[in-house]
Amino acid sequence: MTATIVIKHDRVKPVANQHPWVFSGAVESTDGAPMPGDIVTLVRPNGQFLARGYINPRSQILVRILTWQDEEIDEAWWRRTLERAISARSVDGFDARTNTTGARRLINAENDFLPGLVVDQYGRWLVVQALTLGIDIRKTHIADLLWDIVQPDGIYERSDVEVRGKEGLKPVNAVLRGNEQPGLITIEENGHRFQIDPVHGHKTGFYLDQRENRALVQTIITDLRRTQPDATPRCLNLFSYTGGFGLYAAAAGAGEIANVDSSHEALELAEANFELNDLPMENIEFIQANVFDYLRDMREANQQYDLIVLDPPKFASSAQQVERAARGYKDLNLNAFACVKPGGYLLTFSCSGGVSADLFQKIVFGALADSGRQAQILRHLGPGDDHPNALTFPEGAYLKGLLLRVY
Repeated sequence: MTATIVIKHDRVKPVANQHPWVFSGAVESTDGAPMPGDIVTLVRPNGQFLARGYINPRSQILVRILTWQDEEIDEAWWRRTLERAISARSVDGFDARTNTTGARRLINAENDFLPGLVVDQYGRWLVVQALTLGIDIRKTHIADLLWDIVQPDGIYERSDVEVRGKEGLKPVNAVLRGNEQPGLITIEENGHRFQIDPVHGHKTGFYLDQRENRALVQTIITDLRRTQPDATPRCLNLFSYTGGFGLYAAAAGAGEIANVDSSHEALELAEANFELNDLPMENIEFIQANVFDYLRDMREANQQYDLIVLDPPKFASSAQQVERAARGYKDLNLNAFACVKPGGYLLTFSCSGGVSADLFQKIVFGALADSGRQAQILRHLGPGDDHPNALTFPEGAYLKGLLLRVY
């Protein structure tokens, strides 16, 4: 029998509308003594069933909902829910169970109705993040199911993210299934090859969510070369990590590319990725620098670029950090506007969940106003379709971006 959580009358609506988070302030009473991580049943004040999920009194989010159906959360439920998410990833021609070189997100946490669980696939390896206590205590069982469903060569855990501390969990970086930890894994994305380091790299090893936006960069450079055949587009790839956006630009024939990042190890892997794709290296730079300082220096030096990509890491992990994050985004975009050639392009992103798309656009607008430039929004950008966003969970739309033409 599961413990029962009675939701206050005036806090029932979000649960009934299938938002997956329940905060302690929404609870009227508890029947039973659930242990942290246990499955609990949520009901209305009159006892009517609402939902079922797992509980963690140490977390700001008391209950994370797994189902709004009155069903058991048993092995059959876990298998069924995992298989539903994984099978959805084959609709665009990529079958997670058979592809040996591609990469996709297979499980996108709350957005796939599995809160706290992220699973990425790199070729024949799976990389798992257990972000919450409820997932952490079930991760071995989940790994067994993934092993059977996907049949990978190995499953590695990269649960070393800051959010685990809020759940009372310590970082974990270890093999879940298989005989050894993965080394560098070579994947193919839109015809380009990348080496992925799932053990030491950012997130689970790669920014899978930017696949379509990297392809967009290749399209922009191709169009610039077609419309300006005598020009050699100049690109600035900021927070470049392992070179993704710059590599796509190079493949399209960009004349000069500067990849700038603070991590020496990331830049070394970026250079290896360019070499892996047999790209000409004479006009490619890999610059270790503080991006804020570097971009300010480029502005003072009157450097101009046909395309600038701004893809910074998360600046705001909570509501308390949003104001500081806004200042950072504005500073970057203000200096970037100054460095775009008239008629050139700026791709600017935020992956901070606490910064909404509307707020981010307002921040970029403020930077534009201070820059004295003009710009048009050509596209609103987000992640690829392997990063779905549950309609009832707006917080899941963490990646937002703008493609701007600047005058």
